Amino acid sequence: MATPTTEGNQVAEDQAGQQSVSFTVAKDDFSSALSWVARSLPSRASQPILRGVLIEATDEGLQLSGFDREVSTKVRVSADVAEPGRVLVAGRLAANIISALPDKPVRLDYDGTKVLVNCGNSHFELPAMTIDDYPVLPDFPPVAGTLDPDLFAEVVGQVAVAAGRDDTLPMLTGIRVEIDGEHLVLAATDRFRLAVRTVDWAPARADLTAELLIPAKTLADTTKTLESGDPVEIALNTEDSAGRHLLGIATNDRRSTTRLIDADFPKFRPLLPKSNNALATVEIAPLLDAIRRVALVTEGNSQIRMSFDEGMLTLSAGGSDIGVAEEQLPCAFAGEPLVIAFNPGYLKDGLGAIHTDRVVFGFTQPSRPAIMFPESDDLPEAGPDGTFPTPETPFIYLLMPVRLPG
Repeated sequence: MATPTTEGNQVAEDQAGQQSVSFTVAKDDFSSALSWVARSLPSRASQPILRGVLIEATDEGLQLSGFDREVSTKVRVSADVAEPGRVLVAGRLAANIISALPDKPVRLDYDGTKVLVNCGNSHFELPAMTIDDYPVLPDFPPVAGTLDPDLFAEVVGQVAVAAGRDDTLPMLTGIRVEIDGEHLVLAATDRFRLAVRTVDWAPARADLTAELLIPAKTLADTTKTLESGDPVEIALNTEDSAGRHLLGIATNDRRSTTRLIDADFPKFRPLLPKSNNALATVEIAPLLDAIRRVALVTEGNSQIRMSFDEGMLTLSAGGSDIGVAEEQLPCAFAGEPLVIAFNPGYLKDGLGAIHTDRVVFGFTQPSRPAIMFPESDDLPEAGPDGTFPTPETPFIYLLMPVRLPG
């Protein structure tokens, strides 16, 4: 196998000296692979070459790769290769074309200047991109452990909703992952909410420990494409030969890497209350429906008010200028009645990340953050001081309230 350096040199030599590439591949396989690589490519890039998908045809089939210097992807596809070689094509354009072709074998030919695509009665001619300066993909890091793909996608999705989107605050755009042997803790926050998920996995070493800050959008997009089946390999390094700190994710035929964020994630554990002055449990589906209805009379990020009393939750929003809405739902409530207000979008995100029929709310004061977590059979009872301890829970969502007028 070629080393990364020799592989990069070989790419340039192939493009300069080789005049033809030819292969035939199943349309669905090719389309799936192209789309998967292209979706991680930037729509805008300082270097147009970074928008390309590198196709390498060998006697063993095809290898499709993409790399924007932050995220790399690599996938293998079976194909009938008549003339081996390499060619670089515009990724998103090629993916759109192949996905639109009829369900027939696709033949691709490269003659040194242009790429010809033929499928049934459909014919396309595309310019080939120069690959002289195409960056060398990073080596895949050592495997640190494995996790069920469905579970991996679930836990990432639960915390990613709370990640920030402001690139000027990079420490808030990532998902913090703490590895402690068989236990993983994932956390994300944008300063207005915090999501924390714990899960067990199969580490390569029982004594493995690490702390990572992974770009939330990249990790969420990657896990959404995972297919049920064999465990996903999760790989990491502290620093590769190019000085990159990388996370790798691999399935049977797909591998991707992403550069880690070099920033300090906020200390989040002190934000989680150890006890609560009141607890409420509400059925999630009707609560979400009620929030959507009541929010119709809100403007922008206006608040929804939630009034909790024994056996009843009252949602309200709006004012004299835009109308008023109110809806009541049954709930189980323990503690002193309170009124608290939240951003409806943040509230819905938290409810959507809880995968049980009912949610538990924990409150300290209307002006302090509230917590939300899945209902379980062992909900805490009030202690001698009248407060309710926060239970051990695999998922918790903390939400800052909106200040009530007056």
